Amino acid sequence: MPVDVQKVADSASFPSQVDVVVIGAGIVGTCTAYELSRKGVSVALLEKGIVAGEQSSRNWGWVRQQNRDIHELALAMYSLRRWEELGSEIGRDLGFRRSGILYCTKNEADVARWAKWGETARLQGFHSQILTASEANERASGGTSSWIGGVWSPSDGRAEPSLAVPAIAEAAKANGVSLHQNCAVRGLEISNGRVAGVWTERGLVKASTVVCAGGAWASRFSHRYGIDLPVANIGGTAIKTTPAPEVVQAGCLSVSNVVLRRRIDGSYTVAVPGHGTLDITPRGMRYALKFYEMYRSKIGKKLKYRLNGSFWKGPDASGGWENDEISPFEKNRILDPAPDAELIKLAVKNLENEYPALKGIGVDRAWGGLIDTSPDLVPVISTVEQLPGYVIAAGFSGHGFAIGPGAGRLVSEIVMNETPITDISPYRLSRFTDGSAIRRPEMM
Repeated sequence: MPVDVQKVADSASFPSQVDVVVIGAGIVGTCTAYELSRKGVSVALLEKGIVAGEQSSRNWGWVRQQNRDIHELALAMYSLRRWEELGSEIGRDLGFRRSGILYCTKNEADVARWAKWGETARLQGFHSQILTASEANERASGGTSSWIGGVWSPSDGRAEPSLAVPAIAEAAKANGVSLHQNCAVRGLEISNGRVAGVWTERGLVKASTVVCAGGAWASRFSHRYGIDLPVANIGGTAIKTTPAPEVVQAGCLSVSNVVLRRRIDGSYTVAVPGHGTLDITPRGMRYALKFYEMYRSKIGKKLKYRLNGSFWKGPDASGGWENDEISPFEKNRILDPAPDAELIKLAVKNLENEYPALKGIGVDRAWGGLIDTSPDLVPVISTVEQLPGYVIAAGFSGHGFAIGPGAGRLVSEIVMNETPITDISPYRLSRFTDGSAIRRPEMM
């Protein structure tokens, strides 16, 4: 595990029937359960492993609006507001701090892209500051690079993944959510063409609505019911350093070869941006054409491709099972992929080269994780036309931690058929089959 995730106790009794079952106790599923509970809905939150055991505790801990896909910006803005409210609302420290996010670059094209994005973002009420060379170098003072410009978003922030999701889960329990860990959902109960509950390793739980917030596993689970959810699970690597001096004013910094977040214990979360691993798998091959633009873009050029045991097991493998059989989810309680040793060394090297004051910094821990990535890097938050009562919240493409509180609220509104906080059309699952998927310029 990447960090000592705060333990959360299960609820005392296992339910036989609820209004809504939420599959997956990561940030999105937990926030969904919490928001539904505030509306008086009975909810079972079921997790095959532990709360925040996978990507929700393995992300960088950035909580940003800057440089989001413009279709995602309204949700990101709402999420920042919700992050700020949640701590006092539930009476727990989530590690959330509005300490700003700083991007610096040596590439004029980056500055031009940030400026163009900022003009559009201002129409939605988000404001960031394009930095001149002198302003960028002053904000990133102490580094060895000479930047030609940057962008500063003072209203952005950071939070502690190991604290935040467990704290929200505790609040959900206090509101009446029935939480059960090490309890895999094997499949759906379907009656008269619509969802009627879920089959778990502990038996049937009846429900008229099921929310699948299963992260890397959501596509494989959905496929059992003829639902195509195109997701590529990209392996990432990050490290936690030993405590070290504060070298930058911003809580989070991104430059071309290193990103960092100052943690509340005085250490850093550090990674090499854009680099990752993609395993060759049956599910990956099934959706390869939908990811063609991404694979041939600058994003795809930073990925390593490999063939290993994940071809036959894990979230991207093929093969079926029955609801009374042990499922792949029970065989893989917590995805804990090995970190990339080369990226660990490169992250430390790049950090020390940029900030000599951190020379000799240690690696307290390193970890890997799987990032459920959609073809257009925008999540799927959607009902499914062919299966009433089934709602998907997955494919968050590395943005799930930051926009999780907003996504949870949005899913709760979809479930309750309420007016949503933002336009839901960019998040429709059907966009991948009706030709309306978002085409990002950097993928063309």
